[in-house]
Amino acid sequence: MDTFKKATPVKVGFLPTRRDCFDPKPAAVRKGRVEAFLKKAGCDYVGLDWLNGEGLIFSGLDADKVVERWRGEGVDAIFAAHCNFGTEDAVAKVANKLGLPLLVWGPRDEAPDADGYRMGDVQCGLFATTKVLSRFGVPFTYITNSGESDDVFVRGFDNFIRAATVVKSFRHMRVGQISTRPQAFWSVICNEGELLERFNIEVVPTTLVDISLATERLVKENGKELRETADGIKGKVSTVEYGDEYVTKCAALKLAIKDFALAQGLSAVGIQCWSALQKSLGIAPCFINGELSAEGLPVSCETDIHGAITSVMAQAASLHKNPTFFADLTVRHPSNDNSELLWHCGNFAHCLHKKGAPNAFNKHYDMFIPAAGDYELQAGDITVSRFDGMHGEYKLLFGHGKAVAGPMNKGTFVWFEVGDWPLWEEKIIYGPYIHHCTGIYGKYAPALLEACRYIPGLEPDPVDPTLEEIRKYLRG
Repeated sequence: MDTFKKATPVKVGFLPTRRDCFDPKPAAVRKGRVEAFLKKAGCDYVGLDWLNGEGLIFSGLDADKVVERWRGEGVDAIFAAHCNFGTEDAVAKVANKLGLPLLVWGPRDEAPDADGYRMGDVQCGLFATTKVLSRFGVPFTYITNSGESDDVFVRGFDNFIRAATVVKSFRHMRVGQISTRPQAFWSVICNEGELLERFNIEVVPTTLVDISLATERLVKENGKELRETADGIKGKVSTVEYGDEYVTKCAALKLAIKDFALAQGLSAVGIQCWSALQKSLGIAPCFINGELSAEGLPVSCETDIHGAITSVMAQAASLHKNPTFFADLTVRHPSNDNSELLWHCGNFAHCLHKKGAPNAFNKHYDMFIPAAGDYELQAGDITVSRFDGMHGEYKLLFGHGKAVAGPMNKGTFVWFEVGDWPLWEEKIIYGPYIHHCTGIYGKYAPALLEACRYIPGLEPDPVDPTLEEIRKYLRG
């Protein structure tokens, strides 16, 4: 999943804070415990040990120093740990000037001393800091006042890192567009200018002619990388219905798209997968779309740019560990009212196929040309999501379900069971969504919800679990 160098973790600016009217020694102890957690969690972070002898901020006058230093160090998110009451103006100034995802938390205070003195009034300071953040208009994530080893903190910190990873990926997104949308697909129309103006998402176009010429050149050169890529395809599937020349051409198409993505620093690609490509090269791109998705470059069908954006966000929520699969919401299960067919012609990543079941590099189910995947996906929990918009309003639909048994299909497929399919259907019908969605194994609704907090103009639209169920889960 690191082929396209997007698996770099977010760098956290660790901002431990105290108020100087309390004894600084207990605050130093608390800071040390939190740092021990960060190291154990494998968090990539930078702190404040350079700022003063304590490595804590307790003056708003130091905020500019922190901002300048962290901008130079490429910090992606801020963790403001209140080691006693804290200094609210310092936290607010740093957060306001950096404009990054912000986590606010403090450990639960110990019992007062025998003589009645308290060590730091952490919770009181949290109330103060969050009021000032709200006055500044700074969005933030809050974890319930708790110990650094408590489940609610560990869960909340992990979710914040996932959300920050989504935000980082979203803010730096470049989506390749290979050709125009298929003429019949009005549903994938998007506003490229608005994506750039509202979200700083760049669409980078290229023509199908360029990709086809690059593919044919690679076939003619027949280099080592092409041969190894073709052998890799044949080694993965149990059945190859077509001859080596088709496998080689598909491998060349994969490398041509990969070269385009690497040269342009792309996060994802939307491709016009039919029907001009078949006329030009005599193959379908379905199987290699899945192979590229497995390598960390999501590829959406029918030049669905919003679908590609969705896939980048879902992949980031998994910390770039799980590949996405781009699916049609197709038909309801014949006997399970809460199950829907997630299907596409043959583009789901082969690494997700159901082990022990047939898996083929096969002809396209409709156009009868190579090369599409032909297999069912594995069991497990699945998050389905969709970024979409119209009339200047954008939403992110997301929810959880699981793979269940169902009738066999041609192409790549999985039956997706949820708690209330009619509710999903109603949300999709009333929009702004279409029949395309992104699937990914795992449960990432809380991370996607939290990411929306830091993306102005994007409304979260959770289905199952609901907004309140997610909040309750994060509160512990």
